[in-house]
Amino acid sequence: MENWLVKRAKLDPNKIALILEHADFTFSELNSTVQLFAGKLYSSGIRQNDPVALFTDNCFNGYVAILALQQLGTRTIFLDTELSQATLTYQLHDCNPKMILISDSANTREIKQITWNKAFMSDILSLRKDPKYQPISEFTDTQVSSVFYTPSADSNDTGVMLTYGNYFYSAMGTALNLGINKKDSWVLTLPLFNVPGFIIIMRALIYGIGVYLIDGFDIDHINKVLINERATIISLIPSLLRELLNNLPKGQRYNDNFRCIFLGTGRIDNWTLLRCNMLEIPVLQSYGMTETTSNISALNFDDAEIKAGSCGQPFFTTQIRITNINQDNIGNIELKSPTVAVGYLNKQELYQSRFTEDGFFKTGDVGYLDDDNFLYIKGRQADLIYSGDKIIYPEEVENIFRSVNGIIDICIVGIPGKDGKEVPVAYLTMQENAFLTSADLQEFGQHNLVDYQVPSEYRQIDKFPKSTNGKILRNRLLNLDYKTI
Repeated sequence: MENWLVKRAKLDPNKIALILEHADFTFSELNSTVQLFAGKLYSSGIRQNDPVALFTDNCFNGYVAILALQQLGTRTIFLDTELSQATLTYQLHDCNPKMILISDSANTREIKQITWNKAFMSDILSLRKDPKYQPISEFTDTQVSSVFYTPSADSNDTGVMLTYGNYFYSAMGTALNLGINKKDSWVLTLPLFNVPGFIIIMRALIYGIGVYLIDGFDIDHINKVLINERATIISLIPSLLRELLNNLPKGQRYNDNFRCIFLGTGRIDNWTLLRCNMLEIPVLQSYGMTETTSNISALNFDDAEIKAGSCGQPFFTTQIRITNINQDNIGNIELKSPTVAVGYLNKQELYQSRFTEDGFFKTGDVGYLDDDNFLYIKGRQADLIYSGDKIIYPEEVENIFRSVNGIIDICIVGIPGKDGKEVPVAYLTMQENAFLTSADLQEFGQHNLVDYQVPSEYRQIDKFPKSTNGKILRNRLLNLDYKTI
């Protein structure tokens, strides 16, 4: 495939590619800026196939740096800007980059302490462009474009290697599902250093659409963009969607061109879905993971209402099956897709262990397919709570409790009970003016859940430990200080 940015600049030179708060860039202007920066990176000694670590927030220079590294054909390792120094050090030793390229606007406190060959983007910009520089002419399907580390609570993080072929097929699956057209524009507010954020950049090049780049989750600014601009799609996670709705000015609606919220990373509660329906905001739930290059199934517009709660049918590019089905007709989700990562960095044995003998990838999630082949997610296999011969699916319980006024968020985990069974306990964060007691929550649970699903204890905490893509790290909860309510 011809270099995506170069190709897009030829096809749509005058089309808006990037929209910032105070400036717009066409594909031609973006390409010129990127090529200049790539030439300066070349002057610094970066060459094709070099591993380069990138430490950036959602800033213009970071966006340009991502595309510039692609022009050089590097293997870009994305570093999470919110990680501890110890975790960053581990990841750097694991991937061994030739250089760490750092955004001047990112929070650099932790990474500044790390001894490594690193350069701030402002340092690179001060260099002269090497006249010998030429962008690579083609991207191959098997060329590793990027490495993303997946967080783990109890072991070292794992680098997931994704190729240009992975991204292309992912974009094709999403386009067929959403019916992408040239009038679309995507709001990018998720972190660039996670796949759900970064993949918007890749889709935009393939589709030839504009991207609204927003640094940080500025709720008021995002709502203003969705109300006043021509933005048509935004990718969100459930907790961020709830924040947007809570701060949407009364009586306001999103702009007439707005098409949908593309939702990932966990199930959405029924109350939030109802609020979206009342505000006429289409929500398309999706399913995917880092190893599948983000989404591999999603609801489409026709099915969003009749299949609420589902993650849609598998994309045209993906096969999904359910194995080891239990007494609740729930089983392990396995899949085949050209979007599945080509490997784990330095952990090939672990990577191979994720596949069945007939080549299906074991996601580690559980769920079911209905008679119409729509996928429903019940959670992570490792998170299930076994109460004797009964199975508790934590996300089901959490979904019910999120309708309680005063609860900000809630997470259910299992602990050993006196009779050898696991019992559910609830960790929750509450609003300052909430006056909820364990008796209130217990009564609510008994009225809305089966007895064995009702938490035996309610533990209030200050803040949930989360990955930067918004996932609660459940197996860190038991180590937190809490107040029993």
